[in-house]
Amino acid sequence: MNGHNSEEAKRLFQRLPKTIVPTHYDLTIQPHLDKFTFNGDVNIHLKVKEPTSSIVLYATELEVDNAKVKSTSNDEQTGKIDYDKEGERITVNFDTKLEAGDYELALKFVGEINNRMCGFYRTEYTTPDGSEVRYGASTQFEPADCRRAFSCWDEPNFKATFDITLITPKNLRAISNMPIKSEDEYDNDKEWKITKFDRTSIMSTYLVAYVVGEYDYVETKDSNGVNTAAKVLPFYADYFNIKYPIAKADQIAIPDFAMGAMENWGLVTYRETALLIDPKFSSMDTRQRVAIVVAHELAHQWFG
Repeated sequence: MNGHNSEEAKRLFQRLPKTIVPTHYDLTIQPHLDKFTFNGDVNIHLKVKEPTSSIVLYATELEVDNAKVKSTSNDEQTGKIDYDKEGERITVNFDTKLEAGDYELALKFVGEINNRMCGFYRTEYTTPDGSEVRYGASTQFEPADCRRAFSCWDEPNFKATFDITLITPKNLRAISNMPIKSEDEYDNDKEWKITKFDRTSIMSTYLVAYVVGEYDYVETKDSNGVNTAAKVLPFYADYFNIKYPIAKADQIAIPDFAMGAMENWGLVTYRETALLIDPKFSSMDTRQRVAIVVAHELAHQWFG
């Protein structure tokens, strides 16, 4: 690599400044599976450590607009957005410098539900009778594709809590990291519903997950009341002497999935062959392989 290319690589992979730190995200996403698009908004709570006139964060393949920042004293100003497509980031510039303190950054955006099995992407499946192809949508944010779904500080060291809301057609199931807090009709529209989820623990952006589709489910409760598709959670809780910190542990098989499995906190996603077995025809080797994958992914719930 010559000197010019080396400097260019350093620029493209330069980490975000640590002078601004996110502490919480209020995220709302509305997918449109008939168009393979989504729209959303995110309010990000920030700690600004030193005066600045700009905020840099990640966003790629998103149209971001209407950037506003508000201080704790409710002073609000609108920012101008500059795109760095190669660096997969945006810079929000403000006329008045932000002093050190707490702020809330509000952004609206639209994006594509892509077919590349990264970010927020579409999954395809056929009805049991084979007569119709239908679509769902799922996320895959590891290693650094959360930025394709919403603007964020998409580096593992920038940990925060998340309040996630999904606006979906009523006939589709909406799932995320945390249990459902409320589910209501959306904006007096009988065709849509709004599903709000409990606040997450502090975590990295790559562990955020949400899934929308016609999913059926099987529910099991262990002695601690944790919903799980495996028997290993009580074993780990006893072995590590640390209780499982979330009220559920969803395991979901995704029709189109690039990896074997992904340890999203509270919502582990799998390739279908890594989770589903036919009890009548599956060999002992297949059952053991699935058990090992599930046990491996659930161990991540303690270790990240």
